[in-house]
Formats: sequence, structure tokens, C-alpha cells
Amino acid sequence: MPCAPALTELLHRHLEQFGNDDSGLLFRGVRGGQLSEGTYCRVWRKARKDALTPAEAASPLARRPYDLRHAAVSTWLNAGVPSTQVAEWAGHSVAVLHHIYAKCIVGQDELSRRRIAAALDEAPDA
Repeated sequence: MPCAPALTELLHRHLEQFGNDDSGLLFRGVRGGQLSEGTYCRVWRKARKDALTPAEAASPLARRPYDLRHAAVSTWLNAGVPSTQVAEWAGHSVAVLHHIYAKCIVGQDELSRRRIAAALDEAPDA
């Protein structure tokens, strides 16, 4: 799965400072093991409030951490990444991916037409 360079750098710094446990957890509870849902949600709400404008914080934008997954998949699809690749990264079948995210794919008509035209122009003469 792709990771933005800035996020990759942050994760590497976190690993250098805190390491990970024997099970491979990057973030863990005070006594080890997984973070509790309450802790995770409390930190998420604070981070969201600190990172967003008051209007954004009052909106549904990134209300749950899971919303970031939806945003990533939608971004990949709109960037033109083939749905087969996006499905693999997201852990979906292509059918499930299209069922859930088809409505998120927008504004690709002109780009698709240019790709088809380019493919036909480059086709060898028959």
C-alpha cells in the first residue's frame, strides 16, 4: 500500500523513538498490547479538533479514523490508479470496490477519452 513520503518519515521517526513490540504493534497501550478503543477515540477527537478549522470540525470530515481509509481509496481511484490495484491495496475484491466506491469516481471522462484516442493513434496499421 502506498504511503505519502511525509507520513513515511513520521512513522520512521516514531519507530526510532519508540520502537515496536514483539507482535509488531507500532502504537500500543500503556501496559502493552493494543490501544483501547476509548484511548484511540479520545486522541482522535483531540487531534481532529487541533488539525481542523472550527467549521471543518463541526462537519463530518474525518469524523472517524475509518473515514481516512475511505478518503485514501477515493483519492487513488480519482488519481486514475487501476481499480484492480486499488482493490488489492484496500483488501477488497474489484466487485466490492466498485460497489462501494463507484460513486466517488468523478471527472475522468475527458482523461479517459484522451487515453482511448492515444491508444488508437498508437495502434499499428492493420
